[in-house]
Amino acid sequence: MAHELYTRTNQKIYFAGLALEAWKRAEEGQAMNVPALVQAEREAALFHLYGAVLGLCHEVAGYYRLPQAGVPRVELLLSPAVLEATPTPELAELLELVQQPETWLAQLLAAHAALFQPPRAPKTAKVDPALPLIQSVSLDEEAPPLARETLEEWRQQLKQLVLRFRESLSEC
Repeated sequence: MAHELYTRTNQKIYFAGLALEAWKRAEEGQAMNVPALVQAEREAALFHLYGAVLGLCHEVAGYYRLPQAGVPRVELLLSPAVLEATPTPELAELLELVQQPETWLAQLLAAHAALFQPPRAPKTAKVDPALPLIQSVSLDEEAPPLARETLEEWRQQLKQLVLRFRESLSEC
């Protein structure tokens, strides 16, 4: 069972790397649908990085035999209530990273959650009652999307964290 968890985490990190490589090739290509290809690879990389974090959480929870070892989302395991019930140094470190919005892990989880949010128009005060209630939404006004380098940096941070945690969780 433990080796299966390692394999899942390793595969997700590897697949995130493949998505980042495909993203780079798409940017260098001459295809007309480059923006769509880049967006698809960005989303794939985020999906796999999130899966790797979830796999790491499963590894830690499985090692300590926590009842939450099979949760389907990272957010269900990285909570103060879970840490209070079963304090572990690895989960404490992950929770600390998640609670600080400027850290790579908090940004990764926020970016993953943003994938599931519909596009929204910027909030403006309505002053004239004659203005229409429904307005079109432009996707061009959004904040700039995540850069490939940022996701690669997150991937490298995650790889280092996985290696360090596995070293500390070793039963040998």
